[in-house]
Amino acid sequence: MPVRVLVVEDSLTVRKRICDVLRSDPEILVVGEAEDGRQGIELCRTLRPDVITMDMMLPVMTGLAATEYIMAYFPTPILIVSASTNRGELFRTYDALAAGAVDVLEKPLGEESDGEWERRLVSTVKLVSRIRVITHPRGRLKSRTAVGERGTLSPSTSALSSSPKFQVVAIGASTGGPGAVVDVLGALPAPFPFPVLVVIHIGDPFGAAFADWLDQQTPHPARFAKDGEALVALSGQVILAPPGQHLIVEGGRLRLTQGAERHSCRPSVDVLFESLAREYGSACVACLLTGMGRDGAAGLLSIRQAGGSTLAQDEATSVVYGMPREAVVLGAAQRVLPLQEIGSFLSRLSSEDGVRETARSHR
Repeated sequence: MPVRVLVVEDSLTVRKRICDVLRSDPEILVVGEAEDGRQGIELCRTLRPDVITMDMMLPVMTGLAATEYIMAYFPTPILIVSASTNRGELFRTYDALAAGAVDVLEKPLGEESDGEWERRLVSTVKLVSRIRVITHPRGRLKSRTAVGERGTLSPSTSALSSSPKFQVVAIGASTGGPGAVVDVLGALPAPFPFPVLVVIHIGDPFGAAFADWLDQQTPHPARFAKDGEALVALSGQVILAPPGQHLIVEGGRLRLTQGAERHSCRPSVDVLFESLAREYGSACVACLLTGMGRDGAAGLLSIRQAGGSTLAQDEATSVVYGMPREAVVLGAAQRVLPLQEIGSFLSRLSSEDGVRETARSHR
């Protein structure tokens, strides 16, 4: 059976190009075209495509609003195809990814080598069609209650205190990662007693403003890492690997490198996790969230073998149960938890009582 695609794009020229490229592949069938978000919703409702390509800047109803509605009422794999590169438009793209869109592809710039963009579009549509998407509530980012005054402890976690057991928390994610990372961070008390290091696979040009977006989603300040920073000075901050650079910890300091890709990824979750296993061993907590491929599984295992605590997201709540599954198969994850329980578990783990409870559970 061919992959049935609905194309949502207001520019007739761009829409025609996308449709022509997809129709050139015998394994893809374009079942409908929409020029605004509302029309896209109606065609999705009636045609029930396997994949939707979605522009963000649309008349009548934006691509973000259409994505939120579709993922709430008839979840469908959505590939964002966008030329958005300014900060505000990038934020809408991150919002759409957090609301359930699967992946993002830039519109052609006219500078690509012959057929390069066309091949990427076809291969990405086919890849996205195989992803089992999950239902997302409407406007989930608009209704979050986790965002509050920074430095304010929530009543349920005000007794947390910094424990010498742990010194750093690390998170790795890929497909489905923006929403998952926000959910985990939003459940942590503020201020959080440790630095949180994050590697998420969002490549250029779309990754440029991700740290700024994340900074607005939870009470925890977030930014990209700077080479040479002392980790001990970063408690309570969320520090992300910049697009195109590996993030490691060496000699107690953050280092950004241009090393070889791991699993076709730079930054790589494995690279960060392995450096933390060497540097901090049992003083590290790491969790691997939703994502395609196997990046992070071997690194999570190295942290577990070094005595650290390791978590993986479960299949039911993962947009793609790829990276967490690989970790489970390797025996890298001490616990496999639903997404909604990971943040609260990290909160307990960061308290002295949680440390003792965890130690008893592993005897």
